Amino acid sequence: MNKDLGNITNADVWVALKEVTDPEIPVLSLVDMKIVRDVKIDGNEVHVTMTPTFAGCPAIYQMKSDIEEKLRELGFEKINIDLSFKEPWSTDMLDDEARLKLETFGITPPTKHNGNPTSAINAEVKCPYCKSNDTTMENPFGPTLCRMIYYCNSCRQPFERFKAL
Repeated sequence: MNKDLGNITNADVWVALKEVTDPEIPVLSLVDMKIVRDVKIDGNEVHVTMTPTFAGCPAIYQMKSDIEEKLRELGFEKINIDLSFKEPWSTDMLDDEARLKLETFGITPPTKHNGNPTSAINAEVKCPYCKSNDTTMENPFGPTLCRMIYYCNSCRQPFERFKAL
């Protein structure tokens, strides 16, 4: 492709990456999730730093592939994606907009825990459908490593909760 990338800024890359959704939670982008941590352009090369939710996240390779595809659409041929665990990912990084998107999608976000995820695990869980707190955990293992299954006794709907990390 060898396109002139002189006019592409870091802000342009961030906007493009906002379109790359999490493969396991498609209502949020990797930017919304704070998985993409840093972007640097060096001439015709782009460097992206990311931190997955879990070190062993099975979606890491899909996320990297989706990021590469999006950056190639911008014209980059040299793409470096580095994993960093220097600052571990935490559900506290999710802002209010991301939490609302999760809830609208039917996944209850964890409460903020300020570094003590045990407090969030023991907190009441609100049903994303009827907003009742009359819920019970059915299974700590959901369809992905970062979710668990709950049941609402009020509206009788099963739902998922994002695990506090």
